[in-house]
Amino acid sequence: EVQVVESGGGLVQAGGSLRLSCAASGFSSDDLGIGWFRQAPGKEREGVSCLSSRTGHTYYADSVKGRFTISSDNAKNTVYLQMNNLKPEDTAVYYCAVDPISAYCSLSFYEYNYWGQGTQVTVSS
Repeated sequence: EVQVVESGGGLVQAGGSLRLSCAASGFSSDDLGIGWFRQAPGKEREGVSCLSSRTGHTYYADSVKGRFTISSDNAKNTVYLQMNNLKPEDTAVYYCAVDPISAYCSLSFYEYNYWGQGTQVTVSS
């Protein structure tokens, strides 16, 4: 059974840090594209960062570049999103998504077939 499970959200003050985890299991291949997306109330879902285990490529949205870092622990089938210097505008539900087909890094949510349930990140000012 395919599972995508996020964890690590919470409440933090501006300038603080959080680390989100995405555990992906049940996929037949180790070559996966993993994307982090977020959606704030009243706004569209936006791509934050992605990683391809096939190419090693990573990518960041301009809004988080230099503050967020995506990484993976292949032994644990887990991808992390380290978020530093958080700002109130980072407040959103964060989703992890998996693309097992092309396994490329993309910030387009159309590329992803499997999604986690989301984890809330709230940054207070």
